[in-house]
Amino acid sequence: MPDAIQRITPFLWFDDQAEQAVELYTSVFDDARVVAVQRYAKQNAQISGRPEGSVMTIQFQLAGQDFTALNGGPHFRFNEAISLLVRCESQAEVDHYWERLSAGGDPAAQQCGWLKDRFGVSWQIVPAVLFELLGDPDSGRAARATQAMLAMKKLDVEALRRAAAG
Repeated sequence: MPDAIQRITPFLWFDDQAEQAVELYTSVFDDARVVAVQRYAKQNAQISGRPEGSVMTIQFQLAGQDFTALNGGPHFRFNEAISLLVRCESQAEVDHYWERLSAGGDPAAQQCGWLKDRFGVSWQIVPAVLFELLGDPDSGRAARATQAMLAMKKLDVEALRRAAAG
């Protein structure tokens, strides 16, 4: 039986940095690969104003999730209304993804586990335990974890647990 088709695929519009972005993203995630690259043919290059033969789209996978990156020109910019959430099992994973994805990004856009990479894409680097702490049936524990999270840039698992415990 063939693999199931992923029904929804994030499509990321870059000016002309799709190759560099995909190179970064596939180097950060262990289970990552480029699936296909399409180049601008003469006709669509003329319409889009992109150079003939340059990369148009790149299909790639991160942790089994399909993505497409487009070199579409400067018409649109990323903003924080959409982000990619990376659920981490440990502080070591939080540290790995945070350090690699935030390198060269916007330090002013870092808060509560959110960061903006050097291409303007917003990411949330979140330890799985945060969801447990914020959803704790003890409202005091949840409130303390929330307050601790709000004061952090990169999330610190042990500090969140200590805060929840009081």
